[in-house]
Amino acid sequence: MSTALSSKPSKTPSTESAALGKPRCVLITGATGAIGGALAHAYAAPNTHLVLHGRNRQSLEELAGVCHGKGAQVSLSSASLTDTTELNTWLDTLCAEHLPDIAIANAGINTHPSDQTLEPWDDVQALLDINLKAPIAMAQRLVPAMQARGSGQLVFISSLAGWHGLPTTPSYSASKAGIKAYGEGLRGLLAPHGIGVTVVMPGYVTSPMCDAMPGPKPWEWSPERAAKAIQRGITANRARISFPFPLNFGSWWLAVLPASISQWFIKHLGFGHMGGK
Repeated sequence: MSTALSSKPSKTPSTESAALGKPRCVLITGATGAIGGALAHAYAAPNTHLVLHGRNRQSLEELAGVCHGKGAQVSLSSASLTDTTELNTWLDTLCAEHLPDIAIANAGINTHPSDQTLEPWDDVQALLDINLKAPIAMAQRLVPAMQARGSGQLVFISSLAGWHGLPTTPSYSASKAGIKAYGEGLRGLLAPHGIGVTVVMPGYVTSPMCDAMPGPKPWEWSPERAAKAIQRGITANRARISFPFPLNFGSWWLAVLPASISQWFIKHLGFGHMGGK
């Protein structure tokens, strides 16, 4: 829930960099998406080095220009997140040259059933590779370097769909539930090493991905509003950032009620059939 306990380490990643006289380094994957782009705008400032990752190079370069204008240093990457060798080479170089203080694994995709049939297996595999396996693979390379330094923060983007699977997006819901559980477990594991872990659970945020989702979209937020909430939560080293409150509260109840009752609510609120009917 949005009232999850939070804690502040004695030395946050940003204060660690400031103490060493180095620019704070913020890595954002999926930076050309709605939330990723808004986060890049939010973090763009003097004494900040942004490492922006995205598949659309032209959009990435345009975003870099805007962030440069706000005084940030910017590095760009379009390394494959699903090619293990390419991903590891990029992250190893990054750790050697600009080890992130904050790493936001924001890249994500979605897929939907069609006419009440299962999602194509190739689509499911691609979704799990990006939404679940890639963030875990990133942690595998970043955590040892952060441990050696004694500070850092990992941010994983889950979803309110991680509370209870939706018939309109079963594989997406599964991937977001998985990364939620991984981040929650990792937070306790890494806390003794001075590394914070934050799980973000957004509701509907205006974007092409959101527009493509079937069903109603209550309490939809703008990317800018979402980015501000995420940035505040990261600064406070919150264990969980979930919004908006009414939708989060209702989604949380879906996770704790008996499954038959939760599924009755999902059906009668318009999420049980394609097209929200």
